[in-house]
Amino acid sequence: MASFDKFLTKVFGSSNQRFLKSVQPIIAQINELEPALKKLSDDELRARTAVFKERVARVVADANDKEERKRLERQILDELLPEAFATVREASVRTTGMRHFDVQLIGGLVLHQGKIAEMRTGEGKTLVATLPAYLNALTGRGGVHIVTVNDYLASRDAEWMGQIHRFLGLEVGCIQNDMDDFERQTAYAADITYGTNNEFGFDYLRDNMKFDLATCVQRGYYFAIVDEVDSILIDEARTPLIISGPSDEATDKYYKADAIIPQLRKGEEIDGVKTGDYLVDEKAHTAVLTEEGVDKAERLLGVGNLYDPSNMELLHCVEQALKAHTLYRLDHQYVVQDGEVIIVDDFTGRLMKGRRWSDGLHQAVEAKEGVKIEKENQTLATITLQNYFRLYEKLSGMTGTAETEAAEFHSTYKLDVVVVPTNMPMVRTDFSDVIYRTLPEKWDAVVEEIKECYEKGQPALVGTVSVENSELIARRLLREAVPHNVLNAKYHEREAEIVAQAGRKGAVTIATNMAGRGTDILLGGNPDFMAREFLKEDEIDPDEATDEQWSGVFARAKRIVEAEHEEVIRLGGLYIIGTERHESRRIDNQLRGRSGRQGDPGASRFFLSLEDDLMRIFAGDKVKALMQRLGMEKGVAIESKMVSKRIAAAQKSVEGRNFEARKHLLEYDDVMNKQRETIYGLRRQLMEQPDQRDYLMGDPPKAGVAYDLLSDLTIRYLNPDVAPDDWDTENYKIQIKTIYDFDAFAEGIDFLNLTTQEITDAIWEKLKVKYAEKEQQIGPEAMRTYERIIMLNIIDAQWKDHLLSLDHLKQGIGLVGYGQKDPLVEYKKQSFDMFQEMLDRIDTTTIRSLFNLQVVEEQPPEALRQRRRPRSPLTFTGPNQGAAAAGEEAGKVRTVVRDQPKVGRNEPCPCGSGKKYKKCHGAAV
Repeated sequence: MASFDKFLTKVFGSSNQRFLKSVQPIIAQINELEPALKKLSDDELRARTAVFKERVARVVADANDKEERKRLERQILDELLPEAFATVREASVRTTGMRHFDVQLIGGLVLHQGKIAEMRTGEGKTLVATLPAYLNALTGRGGVHIVTVNDYLASRDAEWMGQIHRFLGLEVGCIQNDMDDFERQTAYAADITYGTNNEFGFDYLRDNMKFDLATCVQRGYYFAIVDEVDSILIDEARTPLIISGPSDEATDKYYKADAIIPQLRKGEEIDGVKTGDYLVDEKAHTAVLTEEGVDKAERLLGVGNLYDPSNMELLHCVEQALKAHTLYRLDHQYVVQDGEVIIVDDFTGRLMKGRRWSDGLHQAVEAKEGVKIEKENQTLATITLQNYFRLYEKLSGMTGTAETEAAEFHSTYKLDVVVVPTNMPMVRTDFSDVIYRTLPEKWDAVVEEIKECYEKGQPALVGTVSVENSELIARRLLREAVPHNVLNAKYHEREAEIVAQAGRKGAVTIATNMAGRGTDILLGGNPDFMAREFLKEDEIDPDEATDEQWSGVFARAKRIVEAEHEEVIRLGGLYIIGTERHESRRIDNQLRGRSGRQGDPGASRFFLSLEDDLMRIFAGDKVKALMQRLGMEKGVAIESKMVSKRIAAAQKSVEGRNFEARKHLLEYDDVMNKQRETIYGLRRQLMEQPDQRDYLMGDPPKAGVAYDLLSDLTIRYLNPDVAPDDWDTENYKIQIKTIYDFDAFAEGIDFLNLTTQEITDAIWEKLKVKYAEKEQQIGPEAMRTYERIIMLNIIDAQWKDHLLSLDHLKQGIGLVGYGQKDPLVEYKKQSFDMFQEMLDRIDTTTIRSLFNLQVVEEQPPEALRQRRRPRSPLTFTGPNQGAAAAGEEAGKVRTVVRDQPKVGRNEPCPCGSGKKYKKCHGAAV
């Protein structure tokens, strides 16, 4: 079958080749428009935007429904594409001096069609995004979002590429971590908005926790272009975005569990017989107690049965403590700084301050390291990145490495991957891996290779998988007196400056595999960054330099760069030295892709040892046996295609396992997603339609919640199918009194001579009068506001408790597998029942609150909003929390604590100075 597929590809070309061939006429059309556009004045070029918008509006005006509007929009945008792309290209030449290459036009076309464009590093992906962003912004629907991996890149791209859009009359916004709601609303109101995945996701969650539509910031989910799409939609998708508040659980149980682990003995499984107190499986990343271990733990803890329901929490703490001691190592998975356990990101090596492992694991690690245990947080709102990005009507992305994950992109997001050819042929040489027996032998070889590069002047970029390895190489290079830069991933702006100069003659740069993404490495150096450095040396702020100062230093930098560029090319270009294979081939390809941009020469090689984690855990025995056959000696490296293939196979199996983990997370989140959509839809309806009187107090046949609840209670306690003597009248009266504050006895309801329906109708008539009197006292407008605010508060409280219940359900649902049941099916059934119960509780609690409302004095609705219950301090936790704003310490904890009313940035300062708050005491905030 595989050979037949190869034959068909040979005859007809791959789907990728066919796509590239099909878009050639459109690219030719765009190029034909260029001479005519060059003759236009700036104002005439800008005026084309209004013409395009008018054409789009005219076509979609005839749409009868949402689906037809979408179809007509797609049709007119496809028609406009050649003219719009040609306009953007001309605007780019006039504002930034950059002209889109044909391959960049193809990339823009791929993005507009809602696909992923795989474009090599240095092919100008940032510029590519301007094409579909402009075209889709012409609809005027808003919600064209360009998503980047950190705040620095978001602000850089919004400023840099924003020149093009602003020149053409569009507004560009940028979401930054420290913005208030008013600034966020302004940014989202723009035609095109730049920001990070975390900011977009948290704004969605925050909007669905608000009480007033006027304070919501996002306005729609029309089109998202995700930069570094593999990093955001795959690497970071394993961790959901969570807004949490503190829970009141005690933490001493973690210390208790931690104290017994050192007394347990590690065992192994030999021929089905388990020895010792616990077993560790590094490949599956699990650690479990044996029966012997459970008995020992029970003795040490002084409990009779760890599996007794009353001890389940303690058992969970013991299991997490065992994981913390056996699978999580200091300076590998986490570091301890200032008495705080900080996670180290697997993929980037960044410190992720503010992010915590869930399910009590973080507390177990804190107990192990003897630092203060932070209280567990309770989830208030959560969404996975997969489900957030699936909100968008159209989604697309771009990256240098997506093809290896094409299957996952298609199954999760329905996104196809198109590999866009490079503008210039790729001439980088990728050497075979060299493999050593031990780690010390490998590090010796890496240091020798770096020294050799430095001595001849060839720039070298050394990629590592952890901060620890970066520091190890840096210490060795210090001893050898080799000057170098280490990217510590703390300041993204500084990181960009270092990476930009990594192509200078003799430069040695050590970086974790993903550090500095989004910044090109130019051979000979980057004149822009170099000119900025020169200005700083002269104590001039680069952003405030005069044109004369800038042109002087830029000319000087350009001369240095041009001279070095030729020299570095003669020396072979940038040399990439990989010090370990990552468990994902994509990350290795990203590292290699830093060299050989735009037809530049370059080379790459990976140095491995049999003691590397990937080799030891996943490729160990087979590779070791192969090495022995090849006759491996101390200090001698082996280059073997067979070994490289074996490593690639190991990487593929790990990628498959990670895909399954993400898929598993998504399957469970999909269940919650439907419930989340229902709850958020109900909240949105309450905010958009302030008058909910009919929903609450409507008469039959369009009965409201109050009547339905009364009818259900009456049938439950006064069953029409049994004799009145058997009715549970007493409990019915208690329920009616509790929920409706209605005394049926005092009101003279005749239970002996009325039917069930007649009792319901009699009580209902009196309840309507009672509610109308209450409304008269409070005032109709205030009553509507009370209804809305009370319902929103109750929905939030019930949803928070429901999320906690779902967490508990998820933890225990795996056990149903022992009863030959599918855990996912059981989870769906039980969570659905819990959700229905929650909706019933929302109705009951709302009606009880409204009917028991005590009228003290009439208050205007504005004053009422100020009386909402204060929120506990909130914590925002998401993937790659280390990606903080430029110049800000990586990933500060996003906890908002306010002990007084918020002052708007444009309001008078409370200190009485007469200045605006942002110009006075708000300047430091």
